[in-house]
Amino acid sequence: MEACVSPAEPTARDRRRWARYLVNERAEARVYRELAARRTGEEREILLALAEAEGRHEAHWLTLLGGEPTRLPQPDIRTRLLGSMAKRFGSIFVLALAQNAEARSPYDDEPFAPAAMAADEKVHHEVVRGLAARGRRRLSGTFRAAVFGANDGLVSNLALVMGVGATGVSPQFVLFSGIAGLLAGALSMGAGEFVSVRSQRELLAATEPSDYADGAIPHLDLDANELALVYRTRGMPETEALARAHRIVSAAQASGSVGADTGPIGTADEHEVVGKAWGAALSSFLFFASGAIIPVLPWIFGMTGLAAVVTALVLVGIALLCTGAAVGVLSGGSPLRRALRQLAIGYGAAVITYLLGLAFGVSLG
Repeated sequence: MEACVSPAEPTARDRRRWARYLVNERAEARVYRELAARRTGEEREILLALAEAEGRHEAHWLTLLGGEPTRLPQPDIRTRLLGSMAKRFGSIFVLALAQNAEARSPYDDEPFAPAAMAADEKVHHEVVRGLAARGRRRLSGTFRAAVFGANDGLVSNLALVMGVGATGVSPQFVLFSGIAGLLAGALSMGAGEFVSVRSQRELLAATEPSDYADGAIPHLDLDANELALVYRTRGMPETEALARAHRIVSAAQASGSVGADTGPIGTADEHEVVGKAWGAALSSFLFFASGAIIPVLPWIFGMTGLAAVVTALVLVGIALLCTGAAVGVLSGGSPLRRALRQLAIGYGAAVITYLLGLAFGVSLG
């Protein structure tokens, strides 16, 4: 690491700040080593390289401090949280949080940090972003279905029970409405997902290459045949398609039968893996139901009136904050901002239906 030219004689405050940098660098290195222990191949090597780089930063602060201090502060809360999660989960959530952490480097304005160290932190942010992106791609389908299915259940059923309850009907009717909303929404989600996945699989099956014309290959004109057009429709360049068609027809005419080399060829774009229709339907049903049951819990346990309404709002609010924060962490955004956005959307829908329920109840009265 390049030498750092001190702008002035360090003060006691400077040394306390260096000690804080030191413990944070050590903690971050441990996070990367914990994550590396749960991975193999290239990802493991990348994480170990990040840990080694944090070790170089640690050595810089040790040098400025003149050796290991007798007393060191605790790492900051963010770094301790990362370390705790890395030990227990080693999941994409840790990389997503680490991405946010690397984006807030304190070294840009630190006079005792060399430019190379500040540059390292910026590069680390991009490296961790890349690792997190790999995990997001692996997780995106399942996570999206889980979070948005549960969120739909939370918001729609909260709005339903708030609107029905505001009309002044009995608690039993509110409970019945909530259970009916849960079943109707979950069945609708499951059926919609089943139809969507089944239709997509049928569409992909209809576009897959087939061996329908293979039996005619030995009878094609060697110099003027349309087999090359078949290969071109499957993504093969014209010159390569012509050469392959000539080779296949020649071999087929020589042997009088279709060779093994006439099977479907790979195309440039792989089809998206869409999964099984029944599995997708069941997952959507369960995810929606898991969210939709929460607003109904107070009435299920016999609560009534304002106490039931407040309890439902609190329970759903906590769930919305959790789903919003999870989306924020995995998307690389601010967990707090996403959590508050989810909360505002859910409560906004509930307020609207509650006011409509009040108006409807007054008009009936």
